[in-house]
This record gives sequence, structure tokens and C-alpha cells, in this order.
Amino acid sequence: MSDLTPVEIVTELDKYIIGQDKAKRSVAIALRNRWRRRNVDADLREEISPKNIILIGPTGVGKTEIARRLARLTDSPFIKVEASKFTEVGYVGRDVESMVRDLLALSINMIKAREQESVQAKARTIAEEHILDILLPEPKDRPDTGADEFGDAPSSIATTREKLRNMLKDGKLDNRYVDLDVPEKSMPMVEIFSSAGMEEMGINFKDILGNMMPKSTGKKRKVKVPEALDLISQEEAQRLVDMDRVISEAIEKTEQSGIIFLDEIDKITGKEGGSGPDISREGVQRDLLPIVEGSTVTTKYGPVKTDHILFIASGAFHVSKPSDLIPELQGRFPIRVALNSLGKSEFVRILTEPRNALLLQYIALLRTEGVNVSFDDAAIETIAQVAEEVNNHTENIGARRLHTLMEHLLEDILFDAPGRNEKNIIIDRAYVEGKFRDIKEDEDLSRYIL
Repeated sequence: MSDLTPVEIVTELDKYIIGQDKAKRSVAIALRNRWRRRNVDADLREEISPKNIILIGPTGVGKTEIARRLARLTDSPFIKVEASKFTEVGYVGRDVESMVRDLLALSINMIKAREQESVQAKARTIAEEHILDILLPEPKDRPDTGADEFGDAPSSIATTREKLRNMLKDGKLDNRYVDLDVPEKSMPMVEIFSSAGMEEMGINFKDILGNMMPKSTGKKRKVKVPEALDLISQEEAQRLVDMDRVISEAIEKTEQSGIIFLDEIDKITGKEGGSGPDISREGVQRDLLPIVEGSTVTTKYGPVKTDHILFIASGAFHVSKPSDLIPELQGRFPIRVALNSLGKSEFVRILTEPRNALLLQYIALLRTEGVNVSFDDAAIETIAQVAEEVNNHTENIGARRLHTLMEHLLEDILFDAPGRNEKNIIIDRAYVEGKFRDIKEDEDLSRYIL
């Protein structure tokens, strides 16, 4: 778990997210409180619950990005769930506890991938030995011709094997084919049973049915040596990983540092005295309540406690407000932060300042075609101005508007780039205004395209 200070957390978030200082401070404090809790006396540690947060603001202002970047900073398991999906008519299969199971599965995959990476060198060595065994079988499996298949004079197996090893490492065997047993894909019915909600009872049907079915020995395939090395390395890396330890660590990581982002929480609010869909919404809130309060969720890997998972909820709250949530759920989200709408000045910064700035992305994409694109300051300001105007006149989708504008602005260049003779392009104000003029003047067209 990260021991970054709140100031350091905000500094890291500033590299990717423009503005929203209050929201950054709130999530930084919530994250630091996890570190603080870990360092208090053991008898008090379990009593300290996370301070869950509701981020309030329109779409495209950075709510999800703040939570996602926060998780990456701490290498925490992170999952985003649309709360509204649990109210869909005819919604089949997943209950609200499924988000905890999905979070655990994500944590297992994270730790498993890390463990496989740590044993990759050993797995590669085993794979090389396996390839050598295929290329140079034991003497009883080879006809005694007095010379090996490479035309060398009779020599010891060890000498020939060492010669092959050097050839393998030097890439001299890359065009050679070997016969390899490739395991077959798992049976579809096993997958269906394993994902059909049975894990709620703690039953791993995949293992049960897998043990009942006859073992598949795979099938022989002729593959080139480099591909065979990769396939065997992957298989050996999986074997070398201690899955019991991975699962145990993943459960602890999920419980102690997991982050669940509940998006569209405003869409499960309902006024008092309502009927129909509002009853469903309140039902979802009451289903969510024990998980947010702290309960034990049964999974096929074992029980997972949710007491210390951090929940970050978000919503636009255009027609409702956080106080419309049931009182019990309100109490579990003590921190409420209103995010600011974005305007021209923020759009200019979003286009240029972050490490993943939108302009840098397009410049890098076109550079792969040998096309060098640059934007002057006036052009950037014009793009930001148009984004603000379109958001004001149509639906306000925040910074996501910039993606639509940039695609329209650079459409011709992106299409023509592979065969374009002019490789150095400067985007200025006149170019931007020319591309957007007709659309801005036609409101119907603007709504359709931008």
C-alpha cells in the first residue's frame, strides 16, 4: 500500500487531471487515511472505517479519471460499476455483490501477472531445456548412426546439447519447426456453469466439472522454435506460481486496498411517495447498503470482507441530490465534493498540459506515418473556445467534447497521412475556424456532428 503524502498524491494527480483541486484533496486524504489506519494500534485498527466519497458533477469533468488514477498510484484493485445497471428491467444474472467478486478476480489477475513476471527467467530456462529435449531426444529414442543429425562427428550428448543451446540462444534455430503438445481450450459448458452465479454459494463448478470430464491431452502442432519457446514459457510460468498464495494475497489486497467506483449513483435515487421504478431504485440502495457498511461476500475463492474497501460514488445529480439517497446510505458517504464544470481555460490546459494530453496523442499517432503536426497557440485557444460554445449550446459532456472536435478537425489529415507528400503541417487559427465554421453556423448539424 502506498505511503504517499496527500501533497504527493495531489501532485501526481495534477500530471493527468486539470483543476478539480477540492476533489483531489478529498481523495488524497481518504487514501492517506488508509496508511494512517495501518499504523494505529491493532485494537483500534478494525474500528476505523474508510471515509467514502461522493463526487458530484456533470459528465466529462474528471470524476472517473480521479478515481482510476488514484488506484494506479497505489497499485490498488479498482473496478468501475454503473449503479444504474442493477435497476434495468429484465436485468439477468448479477447481483450487487458481483462487484466485489469482480474486484477480487481483478486483484488475483494483477498478482498472478506480477508473480508470473517474477518467474519468467526461470520459466524461460525450463522452456529452453524442453526445446533441447525435443531437438535432441535421449539416445534410446534415436537411431545410432554414429553421427548426430547436424552432421557432426560422434560426440557426447552433453557436447551436442551445449552446441544446440548456443545455436538456440543465437537465433540460429528460429526457422526450425518442432512438434509441440498444445492444450485445448476449456469446455464451453464448464465455463457457463462457472459463471452462472454459482460462486455465490462458494462452489467452483469449473473445478468440479473439470475433474469429472476426461483429461484432454491437447493436440500436436508444428510450430517454429521461437513460438514454441513462448508457449512453453507461459505454461511453465503458470505452473511455477503458487496460486494458493496468490489468492490469499489477493483477498487481503482486495479487503485492505480495493477501490470500487460507483458511477451514476444519482440514477438510483427516488423521491418519497414514488412508485414503479423508484421502488427498484430504493431496493438497489438497500442491497448496496450492507456491502458499503461492511459485510462478508462469498466467492469461489473464499469469503471477502468489505469493511475497509473504499467506495467512491459519482453522479451528475441534475434532478436529484445526495440527500435523496436513503439516510443509511447517505451516512456511509460522509464526504461530498462538487466538481466544477470545465470552460475554455481548462480546455486549453487539458489539450496541452497533462502527460497524456490530447494534442500529444495525435502528434504521436501521426508521427508513426512520418507526418509532423504542430499546433500554434491561437489554434489551441480556438479549439477550446469551440468546445466551450458547443457544450453550452448542446449537451455539456465536459472534456469528452474535445475528442469529438479533434477527430473532426484532423479527419482529412488522419485519412491522407500514409500517402501524403506534405509531411510538416502547422495547424493555425484559420485552419481550425475553416473546419468548424459551417458546423457552428448550422445548429442542427452541430448537434449531429459535434
